[in-house]
Amino acid sequence: LGWKFYDADDYHSPANKKKMAEGIPLNDEDRIPWLCELHDILMREDSSRQDAILACSALKMMYRRVLISGASAIESNQPEQPGENAALKILFVHLDGAIDIIAGRLEKRRGHFMPPELLKSQFDTLEPPRAPENFITVSLAKSLSEIVLEIERAIFQG
Repeated sequence: LGWKFYDADDYHSPANKKKMAEGIPLNDEDRIPWLCELHDILMREDSSRQDAILACSALKMMYRRVLISGASAIESNQPEQPGENAALKILFVHLDGAIDIIAGRLEKRRGHFMPPELLKSQFDTLEPPRAPENFITVSLAKSLSEIVLEIERAIFQG
């Protein structure tokens, strides 16, 4: 696509990386500053009129709201409607797959601070996107080329 790509894992604090490396799942307090930093990166790209892709496990609706609106999403107890006070327009891509498929892929990953043992905690935390969120769900059972094509179609049709 020619868009900038960001891997959210590159922006975790040293404390978060250490915690995960020790097999301790992150909690909301660990994730919120990280998500706010990612929001700032996306805002910077948006203000430069640059499209970007962010690979991020935004597991909860609240996390996705922080990516869209920054810290104001935490301060507000009112659920936002799509487009209402949204700082950014984001299409969330929910890569949906069975835990064993994802575990197999994690086992092949080398040099990453998050051990595969933390995968269950991520599934336990997961709140799949739902209306009124702006999202698509793509099955990980598909081939990589099919996944990419489905995402590209959603971007260019929507």
